[in-house]
Amino acid sequence: MSVKIRLQRHGKKGKPFYWIVAADARSKRDGKFLEKVGTYNPNTNPATIELNLDKAVQWLHNGAQPTDTARAILSYKGALLKHHLDGGVRKGALTQEQADAKLAAWLEEKASKVDAKKDGLAKAKDDAKAKALKAEKEVNEKRAKAAEEALKAAEAEAAAEEATAEEAVEETVAEVAEEAPAVEETTEEAPAAEENNETEA
Repeated sequence: MSVKIRLQRHGKKGKPFYWIVAADARSKRDGKFLEKVGTYNPNTNPATIELNLDKAVQWLHNGAQPTDTARAILSYKGALLKHHLDGGVRKGALTQEQADAKLAAWLEEKASKVDAKKDGLAKAKDDAKAKALKAEKEVNEKRAKAAEEALKAAEAEAAAEEATAEEAVEETVAEVAEEAPAVEETTEEAPAAEENNETEA
């Protein structure tokens, strides 16, 4: 029986979540498996991988063949390196202490790289947020300026209309004033005509 270390899909539609399992190569993708050795969640950034290193290495020692994606995950978590170092210990090329020290140094370096990536992503997110906030402030300032200018223009227009209305009122008052003396003159002439009529009689 050939054993594969592969991914078994779980999770909902569009949000996959995988178990890393050791399974018979003939079994279905999401079917029976021999042992679960970890989980892989690609929905986060960076992807979340939890792996039981000892179990994974034990299956590698027993001849299990990882699929391409599983191999990448095992390499990322250091399982393949541990498998390689254990082979060197078996052959007598190095001692177990040396192998453990090499693995610990590699894992520490990998952890520092992952932390640096997380910090970079967090910083990029903060920068994008600050940039968006700045752009929004500029847009708001432009809107406020435009509203202020529109208000000033409306006030100026209202003042101009008021001035024209006042001029129109003054013109009508002046016209009325010009017509009024003519009416007074005609009323004054009428009694004089009456007096002339009386004297003649």
